[in-house]
Amino acid sequence: MALSGGATSQRLAALVGAVAGRAWAVLALALVITGAALAIVVDRFALTTDSSALIAPTVAWRVAEERMDSAFPQNGDVILVVVDGATPELAETGAARLAARLATDTAHFRRVVRPDGGPFFDSAGLLFASPAEVALATTRLVEAQPLLGPLAADPSLRGVATMVGTLVEGVTRGEARLADIRAPVAAIADSLDAQAAGKPGWLSWSALFGGRGALAPPQRRLILVRPRLDYGALQPGLAAAEAIHTAASAAGLDAAHGVSVRLTGATPLDDEEFSSLAENAEVVAIAILAAMLGVLWLAVRSARMVAAILVTTLAGLAVTAALGLLAVGRFNLISVAFIPLFVGLGVDFGIQIAVRFRAERRAGLALNPALVAAAAGLGPSLLLAAGAVALGFLAFLPTEYIGIAELGIISGLGMVVALIASVTLLPALLVLLAPAAPPPPAPQPRLAALDALLLRRRRTILWLFGLGMVAGIASLAFVRFDFNPLHLKSPHGEAVATLADLARDPDRSPDTVEILAPDLPAARALAARLERLPEVARVLTVESFVPADQAPKLATIADAWSLLEFSLDPLSVLPPPSDAETVAALRKTATALAAAAAAGHGGPMGARVGQGGAPGSAEAQRLSEELLRLAEAPPAARQRAETALTTPLEVMLGQLRAALTPAPVTLASLPAELRADWLAPDGRAQVQLLPRGRDNASLAALTAAVLKVAPDATGPAISAQAAARTVAGAFVQAGIIAFVIVSVLLLAVLRSLREVAFTLAPVVLSMFLTLGSCVVIGQSINFANIIAFPLLFGVGVAFHIYFVMAWRGGASDLLQSSLARGVFFSALATGMAFGALWLSSHPGTASMGKILMISLAWTLVCALIFEPALLGPQRRRDAPV
Repeated sequence: MALSGGATSQRLAALVGAVAGRAWAVLALALVITGAALAIVVDRFALTTDSSALIAPTVAWRVAEERMDSAFPQNGDVILVVVDGATPELAETGAARLAARLATDTAHFRRVVRPDGGPFFDSAGLLFASPAEVALATTRLVEAQPLLGPLAADPSLRGVATMVGTLVEGVTRGEARLADIRAPVAAIADSLDAQAAGKPGWLSWSALFGGRGALAPPQRRLILVRPRLDYGALQPGLAAAEAIHTAASAAGLDAAHGVSVRLTGATPLDDEEFSSLAENAEVVAIAILAAMLGVLWLAVRSARMVAAILVTTLAGLAVTAALGLLAVGRFNLISVAFIPLFVGLGVDFGIQIAVRFRAERRAGLALNPALVAAAAGLGPSLLLAAGAVALGFLAFLPTEYIGIAELGIISGLGMVVALIASVTLLPALLVLLAPAAPPPPAPQPRLAALDALLLRRRRTILWLFGLGMVAGIASLAFVRFDFNPLHLKSPHGEAVATLADLARDPDRSPDTVEILAPDLPAARALAARLERLPEVARVLTVESFVPADQAPKLATIADAWSLLEFSLDPLSVLPPPSDAETVAALRKTATALAAAAAAGHGGPMGARVGQGGAPGSAEAQRLSEELLRLAEAPPAARQRAETALTTPLEVMLGQLRAALTPAPVTLASLPAELRADWLAPDGRAQVQLLPRGRDNASLAALTAAVLKVAPDATGPAISAQAAARTVAGAFVQAGIIAFVIVSVLLLAVLRSLREVAFTLAPVVLSMFLTLGSCVVIGQSINFANIIAFPLLFGVGVAFHIYFVMAWRGGASDLLQSSLARGVFFSALATGMAFGALWLSSHPGTASMGKILMISLAWTLVCALIFEPALLGPQRRRDAPV
């Protein structure tokens, strides 16, 4: 049944007339309702920051994700602690000390493990190398026995000096050359020289004796922490992250001690994103408020009217928030976007009424009659616009994107609230504030000329916009949907920067794929199939931690240990030396070094080493000078040097003892904690693979290839793309539903397919033009800025309904009307407000502000240029509408 415009106008006019006559009573009722709403908000306010709850758990990829999480719950919501050391020894001791501290903090952490360290990897690490690498590594250690023995027997500064002296004796006897001992001599000299200059002077014995290949020592260690999260807080893992940094500080793990501790992983990444959202929220809020106030002033030229619109908007916002909490229980990271959506569209209703009211006052009407006339003139348009926008938002309800579905519920309710507030509270406030009547309108020759031009060049304008539509449709093939959630985060945050650093390591990619096999044999067979995929770099199962070809490796290591056992693990260790004994050892070795350097130069002992000196002579002479300087220094200097040299020595010796005494590794002998990460209690087994490429195209190819083999695969690489498809699909589905139900509503009211097309065609055109603009400027669509499109649809439908309803009611010269002024300033207010989001330090929010600005600009162009040309000359109707 068609809606009677005349009847609707009369009813709304009567309502506004009644409100104007009882303004104080209406204001009192509004205050009561707003107060009750605020009480509900304060009492029931809840915001979940659990991003996993944004998509329905029944979606196929979410089911696979939940299946994996239930099998291995300890692997979810982790913090990855990255410990980097200036030397391998500093990294190892730092990670070990920090892990031990965190393990005792059960208030903040459920689980603390070292995935690349601990007793198992210390002992079995060499077994994961190839037989050739094991042979090479053990041969180098056996060759270093003359150095290792003195150091193990006397782990002191005296022992270091004695070790160097032993090396020099070999050179003197002709058993070696200075060039052969250059590396340890230079390293010790560098360390002592740095200490003399007041710098740390860290030395890595592991780098000297392990060096390359299988024993190459890492300067990075990892700790996996499962924190206790508070999803009621903006940053659920903040307390745990602060506890980690506090523990690191208490353990002296900082730059001054040669160690850095950084956090990344799912929890810190989410927390960091929430933090960046709030980082300069005050600046953004001030910019939005300033923009809104400025545009409202330009629209109505009255501080009292501006105040009335703002109070109405804020009261409506409070009521909408209360209704939203009652409807959905709590807000989520997406549904809180109802605030800018409500403000943008609520202000539109207020501006339309205020501008029309101002026009009626200019025409000479008194305050109350002007309000009644404004309601009569705009009532049907506002009612239809609010209904269409509300239905457009509610179209998200059937989608699997829970976050946007709840946003649709709240925003749909908000449109009803905004309409009611605009025809009740706003008129009451205007009556009570009684803004002065504006001066008579000045002639608008430019707008009159533009009105005439739009009709005169109507065909040309329609052709131009038609070409724009074609170009926009063609650009769809080039629209990029960026499914990588990392691109929504600030690259300067610790978690993102650390993850990017880790991503450069092929063995530590964050973009893993995980598959749950029914048992270990099935996992083994699946891994064999996946290894053949060109997109896959590496496949892991629990059996990957059982080294292959152990028998020959164990034999080689056992042979080396038989030669090195008494050197690395002497029966007796010398007691700590006295300071005098240390000084004597330093002087003795310094003299021997100077003599060897001089002999290598070919001149008298102590002669200056020139360019023609033998390789290693310069290093020997430099260490000689450093040892003499240290011998003459105060005892405290020697103590600092001993600490710097012997602390890493003890770490290195302990690692060598463990690496050279491994036990055979079997599946049964793996640490229980390690087995639990790969084998579920019910026997199901995890298969994990690492991608060969890291860019979006490579990950998409990986996902496609893996899903053909294992349709229930999950993991970050799969989930990110699946989430993108779910989100994009939700918007497409909701867009189609919204288009259909709004079309049906418009057809029921307008009773004309032509006028329905006049209303919706500019909305569709502005969307295509927005997408085309994104292609031109290289802006991809992502999880954040896609929210701009519901606003674009809502604003566009509202604007074009105003024009079509005015046109079908007999209005002409649309650009000179108060309606065009209202649309212009409404779009400007919304655009300026949302454009302020561009100032956000959060890349996703900033991109949303950018797209909103672009979309509102095209919406305004379509409303003020394309719509009047599309409508054409005004056609009279026999009966008013």
